[in-house]
Amino acid sequence: MKSRFPTPGALLLATLLGLGLATGGPALADKAEPVTSEPVPLEGLRIFAEIFGRIKESYVEPVEDRVLLEHAVRGMVSGLDPHSAFLDEKEYEELQVGTSGEFGGLGIEVGMEDGFVQVIAPIDDTPAQRAGLRTGDLIIRLDAKPVKGMTLNEAVSAMRGKPGSKITLTVVREGEDAPFKVTVERAIIKVASVKSRMLDDGFGYVRISNFQARTAPDMRTAIQELRGQAGGRLKGLVIDLRSNPGGVLNSAVSVSDAFLKEGVIVYTEGRVEDSQLRFTAAPDDVLDGAPMVVLVNGGSASASEIVAGALQDHKRAVIMGQQTFGKGSVQTIVPVDDTMALKLTTALYFTPSGRSIQAEGIVPDISLEPVKVKPKEKAAKDQIKEADLARHLSNGGGAGHPKDAAAEDGQEKKPLVESDYELSAALNLLKGLSILRPGT
Repeated sequence: MKSRFPTPGALLLATLLGLGLATGGPALADKAEPVTSEPVPLEGLRIFAEIFGRIKESYVEPVEDRVLLEHAVRGMVSGLDPHSAFLDEKEYEELQVGTSGEFGGLGIEVGMEDGFVQVIAPIDDTPAQRAGLRTGDLIIRLDAKPVKGMTLNEAVSAMRGKPGSKITLTVVREGEDAPFKVTVERAIIKVASVKSRMLDDGFGYVRISNFQARTAPDMRTAIQELRGQAGGRLKGLVIDLRSNPGGVLNSAVSVSDAFLKEGVIVYTEGRVEDSQLRFTAAPDDVLDGAPMVVLVNGGSASASEIVAGALQDHKRAVIMGQQTFGKGSVQTIVPVDDTMALKLTTALYFTPSGRSIQAEGIVPDISLEPVKVKPKEKAAKDQIKEADLARHLSNGGGAGHPKDAAAEDGQEKKPLVESDYELSAALNLLKGLSILRPGT
């Protein structure tokens, strides 16, 4: 790794002159308030120089200047919030790989909580999901190495690796008496962000696992296909954002815009002008006003919360599930030079009504606990019905109800309420809303 850090003397001199730490140019200075707005903290700089000298002179092993300065910068940035970070050359490259949609790893979105890696959400159809990792899990060891003391980028780097290789995670989970180990085999993570299917006659389902550059057009295509299957018009749609950790801001805006005809979708506020953005909807609705239910949970974060908040504030959809994660901050990647960058929190998201998402999340209109439903033991096969009575009247209404295809095949179809209670509740709500909607 090439180092571009200045020497200690140059660092202190540059700071005293108000030139900042960005030796690659004015990128950081342009993003911050003028350094002349407050007095230079000379006493703090003196203490820094004193500690720097003590380490150089007395530490048990010699330490290069560039290493000490990098540690100082990392500490300064990591002390701000869980999402800001200094990125060296390797970490900068990994960030770009991680946003490309394909990489070798476990398939989880993570953050830091009390010095440990917290699972925000496992990504659909990845090793992490198949291994049973859940939103809220705390990872305290990576193989035999404690996570405490690692930066988030170091932990992410350790979890990535050659496809087919394995890593053992030590996990602390709420409700479990003791930490337990989970062995996960790394794989190439290819994230298909949109999946869809018909739930029932005229009622569609779209699952968005994360927000990528093509998520909005892919979602529109999926809805168009569902409309075709429904004869040209959907009676209702479920958008599933459960355990969706977020992604590209513009993608979330475009997904929201697909269902809104006017008004603000989301806006951001920060200290500098570039961080103050406002996004508004264009006059179209791909569902022609058909009712919607959006499913969320504690793993729905960032871009997912933008979509849920916009549709909730405009009363375009019923939000159902559990309170979302509450990641309402905007991170900007600021290159320091051609090898290093700063990931810095620069703004906060606000819903159309002015609610801040940060540390609050989106409270659903209808709360649902993630429960498992087991089928009731079936009544005896010889339970008497009207058709079993002697001299019962025949049905004069025609052919009656069509037989279920699965029943004709001798296969018993698993009820949706058993396989996914929350989705079943969303479908039932959609059916009720559709009945009350004129013209459906």
